[in-house]
Amino acid sequence: MKKFLIIPLTAVLLFAFAPQKRTRVIFFGDSITRLGAERDKKSGTGYILKLDSMIKQGKKPDQYELIGSGIDGNKVYDLYLRLDNDVLAQNPDVVVIYIGVNDVWHKTLRGTGTDADKFEKFYQAILKKIRDRNIKAILCTPAVVGEKTDYSNPLDGDLNLYCNIIRDIAKKNDLPLIDLRKKCHDYLDKNNPDNKDRGVLTYDGVHMNDDGNQFLADAMWDAIRGLK
Repeated sequence: MKKFLIIPLTAVLLFAFAPQKRTRVIFFGDSITRLGAERDKKSGTGYILKLDSMIKQGKKPDQYELIGSGIDGNKVYDLYLRLDNDVLAQNPDVVVIYIGVNDVWHKTLRGTGTDADKFEKFYQAILKKIRDRNIKAILCTPAVVGEKTDYSNPLDGDLNLYCNIIRDIAKKNDLPLIDLRKKCHDYLDKNNPDNKDRGVLTYDGVHMNDDGNQFLADAMWDAIRGLK
């Protein structure tokens, strides 16, 4: 005689309508990310806010929880020092690491910055802590310090070097990469015919304007929804 497992209807209904755990995504970076979680006259609506709106307009509005963790002036070692308190303590499922601009830019702007070898070591140390907690990571290359498309921005050489470091780190660790440097250059190649140093995706050559924030939101969403 066959035996059948009988599940009460109330249990089925409770399971079906129970709130599902949202994927918690933390965006970890500098002032570009801080502005990404805000609305500002110069930068418009930040990319994290735009991304949240995009998700809410989709078919699964409760699937993701987005958190911005950006602090002005941060470099890679600042991220390492605040990783435990600002990121790991919040138990994220995904961390999007978007750092590198200040490690290059501040060498000339403030006489500080991060040497390339130290940049790589701190970056790897961040990833080790994230990996040890079984948290997924998405890496981003820094986009621009100046929007000229002919590689005549003063820091293009250094920025390309640090982008290559991040690309290599992503490859070594088998991690998804949002290559904002390449994506921005391809976009500016088509949309900056006057070779301006700002005003297309940024308002000052570094920080995103409203169009730039939408550009970032689209790029971030492609990577996040592609996670397995």
